[in-house]
Amino acid sequence: MATNEERMKILRMIDEGKITAEEGAKLLATLSGSRKTVRKTSLSYGAGGARWLKVRVTDMVTGKAKATVNLPLSLVDAGLNIASKYAPDVAFDELVEAINAGAEGKIIDVYDEEDGEHVEIFIE
Repeated sequence: MATNEERMKILRMIDEGKITAEEGAKLLATLSGSRKTVRKTSLSYGAGGARWLKVRVTDMVTGKAKATVNLPLSLVDAGLNIASKYAPDVAFDELVEAINAGAEGKIIDVYDEEDGEHVEIFIE
């Protein structure tokens, strides 16, 4: 089983340009290969060029960004496989279907009053 630290190292290598997104996806898939449950739906990549999943977390009090993550959709599929193990109640298959159907723009907009965070997820 892969640790979060191992996954983050792979994502950092992609961000720094040391490996391609496709190579990172393969590494992430290999790391999660020992998992028993795998989502049945996978992303398809059309000829429209690179698409991105962008996540922005903002502090609601200060308005400052707490986290910004930009992932090519080619990595999102591996990431969703990993995430589905930790959040089994989230409808990841529905998210993949929306992405495959060409969803664009803001797809998730959540205000977490308890933690004081505003989470936005975009497909571009």
